[in-house]
Amino acid sequence: MERRNFLKQNVLVGGSLLAGSSLLAANAKAIASNTVEPTPFKLKYAFHDGMFENFAGPNFIDQIKYAHSIGFTAIEDNGMMSRTPEMQQKIGDTLAALGMHMGVFVVNFSNNDKTNLTTGSKEWKDKFTASCKEAVEVAKRTNAKWMTTVPGNFDRSLPMDIQTGNVIEGLRAGVEILEKNNLITVLEPLSDTPNLFLRYSDQAYAICKAINSPACKILFDMYHLQKNEGNIINNINRCWSEIAYFQIGDNPGRNEPGSGEMNYRNIFKHINSKGYKGILGMEHGKVGAGKEGELALVKAYREADNF
Repeated sequence: MERRNFLKQNVLVGGSLLAGSSLLAANAKAIASNTVEPTPFKLKYAFHDGMFENFAGPNFIDQIKYAHSIGFTAIEDNGMMSRTPEMQQKIGDTLAALGMHMGVFVVNFSNNDKTNLTTGSKEWKDKFTASCKEAVEVAKRTNAKWMTTVPGNFDRSLPMDIQTGNVIEGLRAGVEILEKNNLITVLEPLSDTPNLFLRYSDQAYAICKAINSPACKILFDMYHLQKNEGNIINNINRCWSEIAYFQIGDNPGRNEPGSGEMNYRNIFKHINSKGYKGILGMEHGKVGAGKEGELALVKAYREADNF
């Protein structure tokens, strides 16, 4: 589409979807100066609240509209369950109006740094199950399908295989609730601290296979797994049947593609070649600050998406 026609189309829909003259002006200026591309990306990259606040302002709804206008088709929001039901509904309605997709939010039954499901305690099972029930309502308001679960720290008093069994049993009741509602919890191996129980893709694969439900799959966070195990493409292949979601971040630094050692163009090409139609969350920071940093982030994704 010619840039002139794209801007004309943006103005026509502006009354209902791109409210706010400052937002339109910032977007039009960026596009007219050849600094961003309006065409959608090949893959569904999901940005986070704050990533485009220098162009769109602090309001998340305005950021969603701005991101849509420069080619992004999804969001994710780890803290969605902490937002008011009214805000959740507003985000869901905005995404629906724009034809965008909601990525993961976190099932907030516990902090990541707590020992929870590994203990086998009824208290933590019940907390997870109750949080899954709440997550179903959040998903309805936001048109979400996936939600992240982190089983917390390992329990130093128990053998690892016993803890694995405890995690499997601790997840079952919540997973059953999600399955009845056609939702999916995605288990995320993390690298933040050696104290975490779930750190490797093969570990998550084994748990998902044991639970044996379409509602329990893997969130393959490529930043964390590059740190913990590397060999990203091969491990994607090995775990493919259980992967339902990806997250992005280059290493070292946990910033946009191209800022570290990972070849994200090849990784994205590989994921696309396997027929993946889901979302890839942009769970990372930006190398640069201000508007320049936001433009550099978009440029990095354009380059990595050019496969």
